[in-house]
Amino acid sequence: MNTRRASIALAACASGAILYSAGKRYFFKVETKGKAVALSSAATKAKRTPAVNKAFFRQLFKILKISIPSPLSKEFGLLAVHTVSLVSRTFLSIYIAQLDGRIVKSIVEMDIQQLLRLIARWLLIALPATFVNSFIRYLESRLALAIRTRLVDHAYGLYFANQTYYRVSNLDGRLPNADHSLTEDLQAFSCAVTHIYSQVSKPLLDIILMSRALAVMAKRRGMHSHYPRIVGWCVLVATAYVLRLLSPAFGKLVAEESRRSGYLRYVHSRVLTNAEEIAFYGGHKIEHSLLKHSFSSLAQQMNLIFGKKFWFIMLEQFLMKYVWSMAGMIMVAWPILSGSPEHSVSSISERSQSYTTAKNLLINAADAAERIMSSYKEVTELAGYTSRVSEMLNVFQDIQRGHYVVTSVEGSTASSSGVVAEGEEDEEGKGNKTSKKKINPQSAGEVIESQDLIVLEHVPIITPNMDTVVADLSLEVRPGMHLLITGPNGCGKSSLFRILNGLWPVYGGRLTKPPPSTMFYIPQRPYMSLGNLRDQVIYPDTVDDMAEKGITDQHLEGILNTVHLQYIVTREGGWNAVGDWKDILSGGEKQRMGMARIFYHKPRFALLDECTSAVSIDVEGGMFQAAKDAGITLLTITHRPSLWRFHTHLLQFDGHGGWKVERLDTAARLTLHEEKQQLESQLAGIPEMQQRLKELCSILGDSSVQLSS
Repeated sequence: MNTRRASIALAACASGAILYSAGKRYFFKVETKGKAVALSSAATKAKRTPAVNKAFFRQLFKILKISIPSPLSKEFGLLAVHTVSLVSRTFLSIYIAQLDGRIVKSIVEMDIQQLLRLIARWLLIALPATFVNSFIRYLESRLALAIRTRLVDHAYGLYFANQTYYRVSNLDGRLPNADHSLTEDLQAFSCAVTHIYSQVSKPLLDIILMSRALAVMAKRRGMHSHYPRIVGWCVLVATAYVLRLLSPAFGKLVAEESRRSGYLRYVHSRVLTNAEEIAFYGGHKIEHSLLKHSFSSLAQQMNLIFGKKFWFIMLEQFLMKYVWSMAGMIMVAWPILSGSPEHSVSSISERSQSYTTAKNLLINAADAAERIMSSYKEVTELAGYTSRVSEMLNVFQDIQRGHYVVTSVEGSTASSSGVVAEGEEDEEGKGNKTSKKKINPQSAGEVIESQDLIVLEHVPIITPNMDTVVADLSLEVRPGMHLLITGPNGCGKSSLFRILNGLWPVYGGRLTKPPPSTMFYIPQRPYMSLGNLRDQVIYPDTVDDMAEKGITDQHLEGILNTVHLQYIVTREGGWNAVGDWKDILSGGEKQRMGMARIFYHKPRFALLDECTSAVSIDVEGGMFQAAKDAGITLLTITHRPSLWRFHTHLLQFDGHGGWKVERLDTAARLTLHEEKQQLESQLAGIPEMQQRLKELCSILGDSSVQLSS
């Protein structure tokens, strides 16, 4: 009979292993199918796969130093109280197991009074036990929130320092969805790390203390054999080895799922941001297709994870539920069956008490071991979250130091100065290559701060993709030197403003510029912040900053009068009116609100990028004249000839890397502009005249000297 049972057990183990291997191969094939999965695997091929290794522990230790900075911190206090609660719960479990045994003994002995006393004690101990259980969950949630708060404060500090929020998405290609990393990844990491602490620390303590209690009970019965301990450890080690050997790479899978989830969120945000443009173009089908494709890619990855978990959990349950139960029965029965002769004559009630107590202790210890075993896949998932959070913080720190990594197609026109290229084959594997180009900050140009001077000495204009727009630009702008900037699209006009504002690095030469507080940039589409009407005028100042400058609402009304927006205050219900201002204000009103900020901040230099294209010419002229009267030096990009008269110098790009700076003769330039328009109108009629001449020749059956020439 025993031989038959052993054969059945071996057959079951073999069947489980075969099913697991077959399932693993099947889901591996599913993983390699589909364009989205193929693209993701190729895109992440060069990245380090998240796993439980030295790199994971280094990353985790670095993040925990940020999360729990000192023993006197709030986070450490919560951790200490949480640990004490876990320890107290273990001692309560041991006491309850012993109480169970005494209750069984009183039942077997039919001692009603003792049974009632023990039941009353059971109910009394249930109160602190339930409180501790609930308190442990409460502290775990509080600790997760405290860690997340600490990480969010640290990450936000890096994100908003030195314009990192702009540089991470425009100058660097390593973190495509920073918003997802700052929200979802930080939350997932905080919850995972606190849950793992509870899942590992308490079970370890349970195993140590309950094993000690079982050993003490065995010695009391005169059993000194080590066989039960050997059986337990052999089963435990074998289970750990098998699960470790056959465990899927959950860290890599979860990291990829998080990446795809972030991309889906990014596609959604693009639709919300550009809803009006999409509606005008009627592009809902394309956007719908992109969203469906993104969600399908995410669902495919989730199905892959579910499939791998299915087979792994099946194997896990077989080992931990059935194999461990068999080993547990052997370990519990051994002390009773093989005790010393003087203890073998003990009463049935005492043996029942010993068996019940040992069984409860062993069940708790086995449950603790199972939680430790099961926590391995959660640790691998934590490795994925840790990798993404660590990557985010590293990217932020690299950008602060001026290190950028951009990806471009090999063969594109890019400056090689200060760039180290690392090539890799593309996803299709057809020989095309992409290169990650690391910009060397030591090769960057020199930036000097001046109070009232802008000087560019041999400064190149290079885009984030390392395309050189202008190889060498030298320019000097002094206060009162109002500069008009012209040229075709893509010639470097707006790029120059980005360099002056410090958004783009200086890759060569020397740049002398005033501090950011003395320069103010107004784009073609001014940004409308969240807040009331007053906040729109004083942005990016706060009400406290406004009070420190001694500016009142009456001053703001005067500013709105200058830009012809004085009616806005009455129309919207006062300065404290709150609304979605990017939708409330028209295009022209938003541009005039942007100009109002110039008169509020009163910078030395104003960088104006087509900022009045939706404003009438008379209002536009009044605002520019008021800015000049306020002593603000204008650097203006515009195509309107009506604004030429407000400038003294001209910077003209030719679109091929060339440029020239000269004093602006407005009258002569307007004359040339009028002549150009006349020639354009005259030449515009030539094709129609030639077509009419052909028709007349056809009707008359004649020829023409003009057509033949």
